[in-house]
Amino acid sequence: MTSLSDEERRDVLNRLARIEGQVRGIQRMVEDDKYCVDILTQISAVTTALDRVGLKILDSHVHGCVRDAMRSGDEEATAKTEELLEAVERFARMR
Repeated sequence: MTSLSDEERRDVLNRLARIEGQVRGIQRMVEDDKYCVDILTQISAVTTALDRVGLKILDSHVHGCVRDAMRSGDEEATAKTEELLEAVERFARMR
């Protein structure tokens, strides 16, 4: 479950739909034997777009789930902190 508001969820879904279209475009470029540098440029654009979506979801998690857990002050706060650190580590490792 995400902490995204309805508006944020729509925005993320719209971004993902655009990214899906970009990936299909890259697939067509490969099928059509387009210039490698042009394909790499499009791959870079998709990677950047996915990073932005990931950061949006991470921001929502920090300002929703983690914040609420911290306010509770119980063992859930410790678990959410560990979970957050693991998520950031995974996200940063992808670079």
